[in-house]
Amino acid sequence: MTLIASVSGIRGTIGGQPGSNLTPQDMVSFVNAYAALLLEQGHGRTVVVGRDARISGDMVSRLVCGTLMACGLDVIDLGLTTTPTLEMQVPRVGAAGGIVLTASHNPEEWNALKLLDHHGCFIGSEQGAALLQKVQKGEPIPYATVHNLGQYHQDDSALEAHIQDILALPLVNRQAIAAAGLHVVVDGINSSGAVAVPALLTQLGVHRIEVLNDEPNGRFAHNPEPLREHLDEICTEVVSRQAHMGIVVDPDVDRLAFVMENGELFGEEYTLVAVADYVMSQKPGPAVSNLSSSRALSDVCARYEQPYHASPVGEVHVVKAMRASGAVIGGEGNGGIILPDLHYGRDALVGIALFLTHYVEQGLTMSQWRSTYPAYAMAKEKVTFDPQADPELLLQRLADAFPNAVKNWSDGLKLDLEEGWLHVRKSNTEPILRIYSEANHAHAAAELASQARQILGS
Repeated sequence: MTLIASVSGIRGTIGGQPGSNLTPQDMVSFVNAYAALLLEQGHGRTVVVGRDARISGDMVSRLVCGTLMACGLDVIDLGLTTTPTLEMQVPRVGAAGGIVLTASHNPEEWNALKLLDHHGCFIGSEQGAALLQKVQKGEPIPYATVHNLGQYHQDDSALEAHIQDILALPLVNRQAIAAAGLHVVVDGINSSGAVAVPALLTQLGVHRIEVLNDEPNGRFAHNPEPLREHLDEICTEVVSRQAHMGIVVDPDVDRLAFVMENGELFGEEYTLVAVADYVMSQKPGPAVSNLSSSRALSDVCARYEQPYHASPVGEVHVVKAMRASGAVIGGEGNGGIILPDLHYGRDALVGIALFLTHYVEQGLTMSQWRSTYPAYAMAKEKVTFDPQADPELLLQRLADAFPNAVKNWSDGLKLDLEEGWLHVRKSNTEPILRIYSEANHAHAAAELASQARQILGS
C-alpha cells in the first residue's frame, strides 16, 4: 500500500492506515491545505471538481466536495469527466482552482487528487511546495461557520463545451473526417473515455464507432496504462472488424495511442510526432517535448526549420517550456498532446481531432502513413527501489558505467551515446526508477535499457 505526496497533489492506494495510504484523513488534510492556498491567492472562492470512473471515485468526490464546502468554498461538480475537460472548465467559469480525482494510468486500487490553479493548469513547484509545507506542519485553516459554508452545484455541460471548442479550431477539418467514412474501434477502459471519445467522434462525423470496455464502472478490463502489452484485445479487434484504426486512452483521457489497421500500434511516441507534423505544416513554430520523448519530434522540427526544446518530464515542466519558447505544439511521448491554441494541458480529445484531420488528408492506410516517419525504436523498463533509498546514488552508479556519454542531470540522468540515448529518472507517481532508451533498432534500444536495469538493480 502506498501514499505519494508531491507538489502536484496526493496519490495513493485506497484503504489502510492514514499516512501510508490514501485515506479520508489524508484527503481532508490535503484538501484543507489546498483551500487555504486558494484563499491566500485571492482568485475567488469557487473550485471545480471532477473524477474518472474509478471504483473509489464517488466516495472520494463526496469527501473532497464536502471538505471544500466546510472550508467555505463553493463547488462546481462535473461528476464523471476527463482531466482536460476540467482543466478547460476552470477558467471558463472563473474558478479559483480545480481538483481532478484520478490516478491516471495506475491500477484501480489507486486514486489521486490532482490540483489545478486558476488558469486550469497543474499548480507549479512553488505553490506545491507551499501546500506540502502546510500539510507537514499540520496547520489547518479554521473551517467555516454554519452561515459561511460553501455551496454545491452540479454541471453536466462541460464535456459538450470542450467538444465544441475543439470543433471550432481552424486546424480541425470535420468535413474531411466525415467524408472519409471512417470505421474506428475505441477502448474505453471502463472509464471516462468510454463516454467522451465516442461523443467527440460522433460530432466529428466518424461513420462507424465501436466501443470496447464501454461501461464506465472503474473495473478496468486490463492494466490501464496504454502500452502494447496491455492492448491485445483492441489490436485483435481492429483486424477482425476490418476497422481503419483503433483509439486507446487512459482512464482520465489525457494520454492517447492508436492501433493501425494491421493490429500493430502506430506508436505511443508517434502520436505527438504525427500531430506536431500537422500543426507545424499549418502554423510553423517551436515544439516542446520532455527528455524521455523520441528524437523523431526534433526531426520533424528540422523538416520545418523550427526550433525544438526538451524539458524535464512532467506536464507542468513541458507547459513552462512551451510558454517560454512560444511553442505551437508540445507534449510528452506517452501520448500526451498539448495544443496552446486550445489550452495548456495534455488532451487526448484534441489529439484525436488533429490526428484524424491529418490522417484523412494522407490518402494512406495507417501503416503506410506510419512508414513515412523516422523508424526509431524505444524501450521502456523500470526498477523498483526502497522509498527510503537515495536514487541519486543509483544514478551516479549508472553515470560511472558510461564514462564517455554526454550527461544531462536536469531531470534524473540522460546519457547521449553514439548508439542512441538513455534516460533514467525517479517516478513522481510510484516508488520506481523509470528507464527509457532509444536507438535506430529495437534490439539496440532494448539492450541499452537492459544494461541500465542490470546496473541499477545490482
